[in-house]
Amino acid sequence: MGEGSSSLPPGFQFFPSDEELVLHFLHRKAALLPCHPDIIPTIDLHHCDPWDLGGKALQGGNRHWYFFTHTTQSRATATGYWHAVGTDHETITSSCVDVGVKKTLRYYLGEAPEGVKTNWLMHEYHLLDDGVLHSTGDGGTRKKESNRWVVCRVYESTGGSQSSFHDDGGSELSCLDEVFLSLDDIDEISLPN
Repeated sequence: MGEGSSSLPPGFQFFPSDEELVLHFLHRKAALLPCHPDIIPTIDLHHCDPWDLGGKALQGGNRHWYFFTHTTQSRATATGYWHAVGTDHETITSSCVDVGVKKTLRYYLGEAPEGVKTNWLMHEYHLLDDGVLHSTGDGGTRKKESNRWVVCRVYESTGGSQSSFHDDGGSELSCLDEVFLSLDDIDEISLPN
């Protein structure tokens, strides 16, 4: 499997919820456990601008790109940087258990703090650092690497409902919902005679 390509059958799209990203993918990566299917690649965020993710990261539904990376203080790339916006949100399971944190970051061109704001957004998912030791299978133990790995969802916001993808309730708008909501914004509709 090449980077960014999926081993999913034709017709299937990768469209995970926040809970699925944290529990099924990030938790297993941090614990060094196998994940099936193993489709999310690892990318060095410092060497990749958001528009270069095609072919490197896994492309999911609605032009979202997914990848693992190591956490760092600096999120600078060759042409810009990622800057945190808003407040962090808890990632809560359907059984109301807090399992992680979701940070939202925006990409800016140039150097901080004078960068030019772009439409590129990233949701960066972190595990809660429990400091628990895990069995290595050979009688030894090691600390889970939860503080080293994050899983990221990157997309270019178009100003529509995409920026609220899976926020809080995990619900999303259908295409018809978006059409009807956009009609509410129009004060007067002129129909042809």
